[in-house]
Amino acid sequence: MKNKSGFTLLEIIIVIIIVGVLASLALPRFFSTVEYSRSTEALNALGVIRKSVVRCGMVNDNVVGCDNFAAIDIDNPGAEPGAHFSYQIAVTGANAFTVTATRNTVNGGTSGDLVELSVSGAGQTRSGTTAFASIK
Repeated sequence: MKNKSGFTLLEIIIVIIIVGVLASLALPRFFSTVEYSRSTEALNALGVIRKSVVRCGMVNDNVVGCDNFAAIDIDNPGAEPGAHFSYQIAVTGANAFTVTATRNTVNGGTSGDLVELSVSGAGQTRSGTTAFASIK
């Protein structure tokens, strides 16, 4: 009689269980890392928008009227197909404004999560909600 080699059903089930446990530990971390990279994408876009609003404010002596993408002469990054965020500009004073990136539901995003950049004469502050609460 020949010696047969191979895996028993029990060994295969144990390996599947171990792989399943490892995947259940790794996947949440992976998804949070992906969301963090998307928040970085939003911060980069907010920086470009901020610079454009400041430039518009320098030309006009204040930022009143610099509250839309046509006025600041850049394309709205949220208008691209598959954009993860929509962007809004709110002028809150002669030289103060807030630029907000709101998470879209594209690719599993939670609608309503915010990344916000507020700029005033006193400087700028960054903030975020829920998934982006760690934005500083």
